Amino acid sequence: MNRILLIITTETERKNAEKISNVLLEKRVAACISLKEISSTYFWGGNIETCNEIEISIKSTIENREQIISILKANLSNELPQIIFKEIDSDLDYFIWIKRSVI
Repeated sequence: MNRILLIITTETERKNAEKISNVLLEKRVAACISLKEISSTYFWGGNIETCNEIEISIKSTIENREQIISILKANLSNELPQIIFKEIDSDLDYFIWIKRSVI
């Protein structure tokens, strides 16, 4: 199976999202990271809140999951960061590229 890891999180500041991306890539625990501006609406503290955020999509190997989550928890600015992940199938060529791109 060509299973890869996809982790999705959010960050309120673009500069910090870029910093986190660079840390993950420099440590070679992620092969590719996409940043996308989004608007989020959520229930927090008894109120409905809306804010602009940067969605961070991280592609890596399943073996790097815990290390990536640890880095995210240490660097994300949200009090309760969204860190969701799933293992997904990928094209064989993309799977091979990810395996070769990370440690």
